[in-house]
Amino acid sequence: MIRLSQIKIDIDKIKTESMEEEIECLLPFIAKHLHVKPDRLQTVKLVKRSLDARRKEAIQYSYTVDVSLENEKQFWKGKVSKTIQKAPESSYHFTPFGEKKMKNRPVVVGFGPAGLFCALELARAGYCPVVFERGEAVEDRIKTVETFWTTNQLNPASNVQFGEGGAGTFSDGKLNTLVKDPIGRNHKVLKELVHFGADSHILYRNKPHIGTDKLRVVVKQIREEIIRLGGEVHFNSLVTDLKVENNQLQAIEINKKDIVPCDVMVLAIGHSARDTFSMLYEHHMDMEQKAFAIGVRVEHPQTVIGRAQYGDAYKKLPTAEYKVTYQSSSGRGVYSFCMCPGGFVVNSSSEQGYLAINGMSNAARDERNANSAIIVSVNPFDFGENHPLAGVEFQRKWEKAAYQKGNGLIPTQLYGDFKENKKSSGYGSVIPNTKGKTSFANLRECLPDYVCHSLIEGMEAFEHKIRGFSNPETVLSGVETRTSSPIRIWRDEEHMSNIRGVYPCGEGAGYAGGITSAAMDGIKIYEAIASVYRPIQ
Repeated sequence: MIRLSQIKIDIDKIKTESMEEEIECLLPFIAKHLHVKPDRLQTVKLVKRSLDARRKEAIQYSYTVDVSLENEKQFWKGKVSKTIQKAPESSYHFTPFGEKKMKNRPVVVGFGPAGLFCALELARAGYCPVVFERGEAVEDRIKTVETFWTTNQLNPASNVQFGEGGAGTFSDGKLNTLVKDPIGRNHKVLKELVHFGADSHILYRNKPHIGTDKLRVVVKQIREEIIRLGGEVHFNSLVTDLKVENNQLQAIEINKKDIVPCDVMVLAIGHSARDTFSMLYEHHMDMEQKAFAIGVRVEHPQTVIGRAQYGDAYKKLPTAEYKVTYQSSSGRGVYSFCMCPGGFVVNSSSEQGYLAINGMSNAARDERNANSAIIVSVNPFDFGENHPLAGVEFQRKWEKAAYQKGNGLIPTQLYGDFKENKKSSGYGSVIPNTKGKTSFANLRECLPDYVCHSLIEGMEAFEHKIRGFSNPETVLSGVETRTSSPIRIWRDEEHMSNIRGVYPCGEGAGYAGGITSAAMDGIKIYEAIASVYRPIQ
């Protein structure tokens, strides 16, 4: 096939959300670029679509497509250029080749993206996995979380962090990743999501996203497929202990009562499983502190972001996003994280007496505000001690402060008041759009001084990139602490921990940073297991 890139088309010429209709619009442009008649085009596959908004008066879509032609060999005579290349072969393929017999069915602990995709691949290959998830099934979890946002009554076992689909179920559902992927796991994840109900545009659009409402449907469909293929999924099932003999896993304890024989376990527990981290530490599982970032959520009217990014054309285009970075005078990185166009700021707490927030968008991204975490890098030096779980206690310290200063509600403050180090008394032009109740507080009392100073530097710098970013009436909410896992669990070349039979996996173990990379790591752990063990007979 031929890979054709940099096909630039005015935004007014693409007025459809259908992939098939989009391809139909592109056919004459593809033929023109290849200097062939349109009837020579046999197949066209969209590889990537991005926006070129460098000239706001003439914004264009930029496409990369793979095309097959009649008499393609003849076409290649003298036709290779920077924009016309042979399409690379990048389809994912893996065949299990392990020969060792398992004593018991493999266990997957945690049912976020890493656990979901690991269990799905194990089930397809005949390993009949057993999944244990501490939270609820997604349909029950939604009700529990909605009740929490309305009443502020937290269920520590099932919330925005815990339950089927993991923390990503209540997010924007962004699917971009910076992980290098020579064997095609990334595209496989996207194809599977489409297979289970996501829109096909995630396969080719730049910065793809599902949206929390669509992701919930996909998650349930994957669960049902795992069960159909012989797997089991158990909710409200927390792993409370391990049974280890001679450094080999023998069994796990569920809910402090049930013992399940287990010699192969995938540990996909997520970045907020603090009680599980402590239990693993007591079993001398090798782990270490890891740097992450903390800060606040900022909210702007979506129209402000749209105009800043696209000018007057913003009404014709997909909801505008942004990504900003800055290095403060102290050397700390300040950057946007998990930007949610047309979304909500959500109370994502998972422990009584502690408060953390996140962002969430539905697929339509049509709420009035844009929000993003603006966060500052922190590292083990900031944690104050060498204990592997010191980063967890560092998170808890500031989450406790946020809970107390906000009287158990999401603490909010105007940016102008944040700079002046005073509590706000009312909102201005920006009205927060939250899931969960709010109260005014001084967020300077909920974060370290060095983080606050870096945030102010960053906000002022971002004004030069996005006009209106540092508006004094911009709303800040706190605190954002769950940007990534505060630990990394060691694993060897076989992807096992020092306790044999335990495979640390995904974001909680420190090997991923988002939905896609976590799902990719789940597939990687499946491959590791299937390279040693044969399917269940």
